[in-house]
Amino acid sequence: MNQKFREYLFYISAIALLISAVLYITDWSLVPYIYAVAGAGVAVSYLTNPYMGDNKRIKRLNIQEAIAAILLPVSSYFMFHGQNEWFLFLAVSAILQVYVAFVKDRELKKDDAHHGKDC
Repeated sequence: MNQKFREYLFYISAIALLISAVLYITDWSLVPYIYAVAGAGVAVSYLTNPYMGDNKRIKRLNIQEAIAAILLPVSSYFMFHGQNEWFLFLAVSAILQVYVAFVKDRELKKDDAHHGKDC
């Protein structure tokens, strides 16, 4: 998958996910469908971005990112069934995503600096 397409898919899906999560309180019948498609878009953008290096910490962060991505479709399942547990899965996914975003960025910079010295 093209990196630019993956970025656009993530941004559009993340915005749609946020809007649909907020619109859930309106009890609009299309919200679970929008949420499911948006969650799937975020999951696809995370799961199609593998790390090919040898840094074990970044590999572990990618696994955490994959878990966060899988939690989004799980939360949409609960949303479809009208159970409020969907919010718990969304919150856990969001916490994991925020943690991974900050730590992975720092680790990638350290990894690039380390490999820059070797080359």
